[in-house]
Amino acid sequence: MAKEKKLVEQITSMEEDFAQWYTDVVIKADLIGYTNVKGCMAIKPAGYAIWELIQKQLDERFKQTGVENVYLPMFIPENLLQKEKDHVEGFAPEVAWVTHGGLNPLQERLCVRPTSETLFCDFYKNDIESYRDLPKVYNQWCSVVRWEKETRPFLRSREFLWQEGHTAHATAEEAEERTIQMLNVYADFCEEVLAIPVIRGQKTEKEKFAGAKATYTIESLMHDGKALQSGTSHNFGDGFAKAFDIQYTSKDNKLEYVHQTSWGMTTRMIGAIIMVHGDNSGLVLPPRVAPTQVMIVPVMQKKEGVLEKAAELKERLSAYRVKVDSSDKNPGWKFAEQEMRGIPLRVEIGPRDIEANKAMIVRRDTGEKIEISLEELEAKVGELLEVIQQDMYQRALAHREENTRVAKTWEEFKDIIENKQGFVKAMWCGETACEEAVKEETGATTRCMPFEQETLSDVCVHCGKPAKKLVYFGKAY
Repeated sequence: MAKEKKLVEQITSMEEDFAQWYTDVVIKADLIGYTNVKGCMAIKPAGYAIWELIQKQLDERFKQTGVENVYLPMFIPENLLQKEKDHVEGFAPEVAWVTHGGLNPLQERLCVRPTSETLFCDFYKNDIESYRDLPKVYNQWCSVVRWEKETRPFLRSREFLWQEGHTAHATAEEAEERTIQMLNVYADFCEEVLAIPVIRGQKTEKEKFAGAKATYTIESLMHDGKALQSGTSHNFGDGFAKAFDIQYTSKDNKLEYVHQTSWGMTTRMIGAIIMVHGDNSGLVLPPRVAPTQVMIVPVMQKKEGVLEKAAELKERLSAYRVKVDSSDKNPGWKFAEQEMRGIPLRVEIGPRDIEANKAMIVRRDTGEKIEISLEELEAKVGELLEVIQQDMYQRALAHREENTRVAKTWEEFKDIIENKQGFVKAMWCGETACEEAVKEETGATTRCMPFEQETLSDVCVHCGKPAKKLVYFGKAY
């Protein structure tokens, strides 16, 4: 019993220290390990299995929209990176450079990809000749390197996994349509699979992607009231095409520049899952992205027939991701361990249960215990997994709504940022200088200009000039 208590005590209370709670959960749930490469993490099986489920389900959604997967090199010659001025300036502080091949200095430095716009442009330049070659709707699953100063597992590391979509289109209208389409794919995925509600909107000029014409984003709210950018989709217009001379012959036999998009989602979404749904016992995983959806725990497993019955129940639940914990740990330890790992459902079965033809099912999200007849096992498990998925979304949505506040004056704005948590909805004049002043004075940044606009007042919350947009502000990861 002492060990069971210690297991839970190893996780710092989120109310006491949210940052330490997060780190404790990541480590104790065995999601990552630290490495000798500063700022880089080893993603362990428990963590990588979550990423595999994200990858699988997101990839399916991509392909339903006509996306094809490709793979391009991880090295970018310096001359390519220099071709788009805004782009290279935006990434320069984070770039890692390769200067030697073996013992020999390279004639030209190679950048380890922080993102692949320039490589795709160079590729498209040779692959696109006619309107018949368009559109190109490609995606690649890979890792990227950005030399971050401060790192945190999943949320910000120097190397991380992601997918990056890169498309080329004949018209500006097609590019804009694809940009919004992919943002909606991300939003639906977050809400339907990860049970994380998001705000859909456009980034300001200051916050948009380097080299983009427009950047669209989905923003989610963590349990501690900080925002997390959870997916972005960029419309590049024809800026990159002009820099890289990507032209095609139109139906009218004229040379035209293509219009491009780019969009990405990363392993930081594992961090989002932890910070939106987790509690002081550890992970709480939404069923649709839980590597193990059901854990069967045999009680008094040395008694005759108990392990055999557990194996039988596992076979009956083969439609789900199910395991049996037949380790020699005591049941209380097993219960605490499975709670820490966030497994949505636990099925307890022991000699008395077998005799009564019953089992106990325990929900991870609420701790509710439900006694069921073994005849209804499959149906009840399926029903509960769906209920848990929906309940987790609704709780996260309620948390966001409770922590989204309106500020019509600068005093209200400062009070919310200093004394409360969450999103602040306020009117903005549209000027970058004003946006920068808000950040400097409060630490809050513009998260997005939501697609669903409201008029809260006629003037900017900070400077009092005529308002142009409703903006979501907040402190962010």
